[in-house]
Amino acid sequence: MSTLTLAVRDSSTMLRRNLLHARRYPSATLNLLLTPVMMLLLFVYVFGDAMSAGLGGSGADRSDYVAYIVPGILLMTVGSTTIGAAVYMAMDMTEGIVARFRTMSIHRSSVLIGHVVGSVLQSVMSVVLGVAIGFRSTGAGVLEWLAALGLVTLFSLALTWIAVGMGLSSPNAEAASNSAMPLILLPLISSAFIPAETMPGWLQPIAEYQPFTPAIETLRGLLLGSEIGHNGWLAVTWCLGLTVLGYLWSKALFNRDPK
Repeated sequence: MSTLTLAVRDSSTMLRRNLLHARRYPSATLNLLLTPVMMLLLFVYVFGDAMSAGLGGSGADRSDYVAYIVPGILLMTVGSTTIGAAVYMAMDMTEGIVARFRTMSIHRSSVLIGHVVGSVLQSVMSVVLGVAIGFRSTGAGVLEWLAALGLVTLFSLALTWIAVGMGLSSPNAEAASNSAMPLILLPLISSAFIPAETMPGWLQPIAEYQPFTPAIETLRGLLLGSEIGHNGWLAVTWCLGLTVLGYLWSKALFNRDPK
């Protein structure tokens, strides 16, 4: 068989392995799937009235705030889901299974691809569930929904490759979980919950010049029919750049000689 055929076959096998892990540990999978639900319940039904008043004035209500925060919560869910990829990758490295894979006649990158594709599928499932929880798009047609799904998938792919690199560079699963924490913290200082221009002056550059804000604004524009502006190409650039960086970093770490 050709090299490409072997790579696809072995990557499919590793993907099945990761999906079997998810099925055998349903608590972790349910935790990922329920994250957007819990976030929506918290920010809509607990903080909804206060936050919507600050966002849109006295005429705003919970539905206005739901429409505003859902894109941010969806991409925040992607960030939290990819932490699992870092943890599982670190577990594979420390528990010896990767050493066993190195002795087998399989495509070496298939181990990484299995982790990445499995995490991306989980992220997309979480996002679809979050959209189904009471969110109603305004002004989004079929093309906008397809573009939104493509953006979420590309963003998840980029963060997952970075998370896999974090897992490979960590000595254990606990360290991998801690090193991936910026993927959860960055959305909190983006435009996910409040407009960046309402933040203190020293914090606005951090909110504006990071990958989450242009991706959130692009997703918000696609789903709500608002102006996207330059955020579209910025989001795609961030995604492609992080994907290439994460892939090269992960491949270099995985191919290095074991200590």
